[in-house]
Amino acid sequence: MSSITPAEVKVGAKGGPEGPRRPGQVSLGGLSLNLRASGIYIAFALIVALFWVLTDGALLQPQNISNIIVQNSYVLILAIGMILVIIAGHIDLSVGSVVAVTGALAAVLMVNMGLPWPLALLITVVAGGLIGAWQGYWIAYFGIPAFIVTLAGMLLFRALTMTVLGNQGIGPFPDQVRTLANGFTSGYLGNIGLGPLGGADLFSLLIGVTAIAGMVASQWRSRAARAGYGQVVEPMAMFVLKMAAGAGLILFLVVQLARFNNLPWVLVLLAILVLAYSLMANRTVFGRQIYAIGGNLQAAVMSGVKVKKVVFWIFVNMGVLSAIAGIIFAGRLNQAGPTAGNSFELDAIAAAFIGGAAVQGGVGKVVGALTGGLIMAVINNGMSLIGSPSERVMLVKGAVLLAAVAFDVWTKRRAGAAG
Repeated sequence: MSSITPAEVKVGAKGGPEGPRRPGQVSLGGLSLNLRASGIYIAFALIVALFWVLTDGALLQPQNISNIIVQNSYVLILAIGMILVIIAGHIDLSVGSVVAVTGALAAVLMVNMGLPWPLALLITVVAGGLIGAWQGYWIAYFGIPAFIVTLAGMLLFRALTMTVLGNQGIGPFPDQVRTLANGFTSGYLGNIGLGPLGGADLFSLLIGVTAIAGMVASQWRSRAARAGYGQVVEPMAMFVLKMAAGAGLILFLVVQLARFNNLPWVLVLLAILVLAYSLMANRTVFGRQIYAIGGNLQAAVMSGVKVKKVVFWIFVNMGVLSAIAGIIFAGRLNQAGPTAGNSFELDAIAAAFIGGAAVQGGVGKVVGALTGGLIMAVINNGMSLIGSPSERVMLVKGAVLLAAVAFDVWTKRRAGAAG
């Protein structure tokens, strides 16, 4: 984020801070909107509205919303790790194969060897971290481009998966693992009536209200901190509008899920990961170093950033998240198969770029990557509901990805021209 000195901040007629208009920023009825920062969320809302109309409301039915989350949870987990890799200026083509090999390892440990499931999952996550460390070493310390290392990893770990599993899968998984992948939280406080909407789980509703309060408080503190440092902040009316939209979305989602089968456990896991990684990326030294490396490598080196160490740990983290996704995917299918994870790397990369990551690195947000993944999920689900063939689904997803990257390049060119 670029900072503006107090001398560069202009105060409008109403006393609010107004900075020079940035490229990609438009004015709507007196409200200033940065399309580059907010465009992905507007696009998501428009895509949801489009498919809601095309499916006669079926897209936003409680059961279908639950299906979208559960069926795409592993790609969303991968997108969280992938956005950090891309922000640092790298790429990881191996995550689909790592999903497969870690799922196979979990199956061997739990089903064939009979290890307790908590120990088996711990070993699997550690193995994912070791895979990431293996790739991170060649990239960070040996100097081989990430594209080459992870392309080799994609082939190596897929071959290892097929060696372990052969042509058959291993299963079934313990009930606890299946619950993590497919299950829902219990109704701890019973149901509450919501009038024409029927009954809904009270505990789930309280979780939703807590999430809304946390989101508003965090955004308010962030806005106040930027204003305190003399940086340009959005008008209060726009801030209130964004908070109202976010709160409405969370409340709608939680109410629909609470009316069906409560909150999916994978949604709880995703919420924890998004919160933790957002805090890490925005509030820690390590997170700022990731952005610095992707934004300007030479400047990062001159500033004392230990680039090799940071890159190494980014890929360790990607391996850990791939292992978690591998466990979730295998648990949902109730078996580990040799073809698991096919094309997952493409979906994760697409989610990151659609969610606002810059091709050159240095730009991106965890929430943006999650939104990009949800856009892909809604397109998949919505076109399936209206009976579109698979080739048309791929056509639309490809067009959306191209449009997202083209928009990023366009805004950068405008920024360069303005500068």
